[in-house]
Amino acid sequence: MSKKLRINSLKYTAVFLVFLSCPALAYIGPGAGFAFMSSFLVVFASIFIAILILLTAPVRILIKALKGKRKPSGIADRVIVVGLDGLDPGLVSSMIGEGELPNFRRLKDEGGFSPLATTCPPISPVAWSSFMTGVSPAKHNIYDFLTPERKTYFPVLSSSEIKPSEKFIRIGQYRIPVGKPSLRLLRKGKPFWKVLGENGIFSTVIRVPITFPPEKFSGHLLSAMCVPDVKGTQGTFAFYTSVDYDAEIYEGGERFKVEVENRSVAGRLTGPANTVKEGAGAASIPFRISWKEDEKAILLRIQDQKIKLELNEYSEWVQLKFRMGPRAVVYGICRFYLKSVEPDFELYVSPVNIDPENPALPISNPVNYSIYMSKMIGSYATLGLAEDTWALNERIIDEEAFLKQCYLNHREREKMLFLALDRTKKGACVCVFDSTDRIQHMFWRYHERCEHQVLDGYDVYKDAVRNIYRESDRLVGRVMERMKKKDVLIVMSDHGFKSFRRGVDVNAWLEKNGYLFRRKDAVGGSWLRDVDWSRTKAYALGLAGIYLNIKGREKQGIVEPAEAASLRSEIAGKLGGLVDEETGETAVLEGYDLYGVMKGPYLENGPDVIVGYNKGYRASWDCAVGKLSGKLFENNTKSWSGDHCVDPRLVPGCFFCSTGINGNRPGMVDIAPSIMDLLGVKPPEYIEGRSLFSGN
Repeated sequence: MSKKLRINSLKYTAVFLVFLSCPALAYIGPGAGFAFMSSFLVVFASIFIAILILLTAPVRILIKALKGKRKPSGIADRVIVVGLDGLDPGLVSSMIGEGELPNFRRLKDEGGFSPLATTCPPISPVAWSSFMTGVSPAKHNIYDFLTPERKTYFPVLSSSEIKPSEKFIRIGQYRIPVGKPSLRLLRKGKPFWKVLGENGIFSTVIRVPITFPPEKFSGHLLSAMCVPDVKGTQGTFAFYTSVDYDAEIYEGGERFKVEVENRSVAGRLTGPANTVKEGAGAASIPFRISWKEDEKAILLRIQDQKIKLELNEYSEWVQLKFRMGPRAVVYGICRFYLKSVEPDFELYVSPVNIDPENPALPISNPVNYSIYMSKMIGSYATLGLAEDTWALNERIIDEEAFLKQCYLNHREREKMLFLALDRTKKGACVCVFDSTDRIQHMFWRYHERCEHQVLDGYDVYKDAVRNIYRESDRLVGRVMERMKKKDVLIVMSDHGFKSFRRGVDVNAWLEKNGYLFRRKDAVGGSWLRDVDWSRTKAYALGLAGIYLNIKGREKQGIVEPAEAASLRSEIAGKLGGLVDEETGETAVLEGYDLYGVMKGPYLENGPDVIVGYNKGYRASWDCAVGKLSGKLFENNTKSWSGDHCVDPRLVPGCFFCSTGINGNRPGMVDIAPSIMDLLGVKPPEYIEGRSLFSGN
């Protein structure tokens, strides 16, 4: 072990001895913007355990070598998977036909191309979980970004759970936890790379969603979706301005008022809550920005660092140290984006990401892999949802700034992929790119010219969606240049895209049809606070669908378990074909009884009825957060204008392969067994998918 890792081990041990935790809180925001509010400090115990595992690695490697397990032999020596989140097969086909995507065309002609059936519901964490495990949500337990905790009705993150130590010892101003906190992955099922590892095949897995916290397996992995920032949220930006605004708290961020004095501004960058020292509040770091009269030579001073800034350009990643207590430091990184200095000062600061060089909790397997990657390519985004859609929705940054952020992250991911390709000579090499998804979410309004949404600069941004497809084509071409004789390349997406013009408040529909009732003292709060549970039979939360208020399952359930099947069928039947009277369009194509579309041990954890929205429609913003607005339909006026949380038949993903495939149209559950088959490993019996190459 390197000297730095030995020092880190001592540091984590010290942190473990002094840090304590606080209760968790989850909330949902625009689109993929879900945050998991928990004391960031609770996970240091997990790091300590990870370090111990790392220390014992040589012994385990020796034991494995002595066993001498023979590696299987398959069609391919190496399978390369490039995931392009949200790549739409219709748009890809159209652009191929126009001669726009030569590398996709070559891949199609030399191998094959097909739409890829997505999951029900077609939500990214659900689809990527099926991609890696080869099973449906009923077997991998992921149905949405969040799920209601049935005893409180309050939302919790569906993919991971942090439980703090419940006992503490007081020493002066400090509180020391007694007992072990836990960090647990809630996704079930075994990812294909773990099965490969059990058969002696190494894999490198880069930023595949729903891999946090990272699982131990024979290979390298960088976690992605649901990795928090240093505050424990899914991304909280900061906005510093000299202008007076009504709001201080934005969806996904905070505003701080600052004063300009002698062409200089001072502020404080807030970090994680300091629960070690009583009354300490959130840890923070002072900074100062100053500039010359001509608005040039702009200088940021923060923690003995002097960093040159340019107007309307992102800084490099700035390393930060939040001091929490004796020998206890949380390391983070962020980017500064200075919008203006005079007459009004406006500064956007990205969410403070976990520093991959000094990770404050495990974000990779092994724990030092994130450190290795940072040494090889420099600092990089670690936040699960690194592209700040919230800041654009709230108009804190504009379209140009958002695109710059997306492409900065895209370039980082490219470096990771090609480094992994160089280091992974055999086995599986998997990397997922997010920019295709994020840009379509925020720029579909330009792609389809939706007039009731923000369309400033239409001529500049009308091709933003097509441009990221062109960029993806160049990426695919570069990967194809690196391929060897026995390599197989798969390029795929988890779902496609449609317009999101109108929101549907399913809770309003449930209320109108007598399934949901408000409390008499309702105040208009989020998270279902206004629901009268003594009379309510069904409720909606999140993006996937409707939950029944079942006796014995929900805390205040009133629906008898024996009546649940008929109630599911009744609601699904009534909801299908729902018409938006204002537009005359069908808003909901079908209501899916979950128990009728899949089987598995985790059925009860999903929504009882999944709503299959028509194109142009989706759960409204109020419905997603459990706010009883009472308005069934409303225009979506946000920048977030494209979506895929609709009927799964409308948004298949893409599947390209450098070799031909057997059988009919592939689905997400087919990818895992196909990769195993290519590498000579027989898929486990529990897998629902089939190999696309041997027919098994």
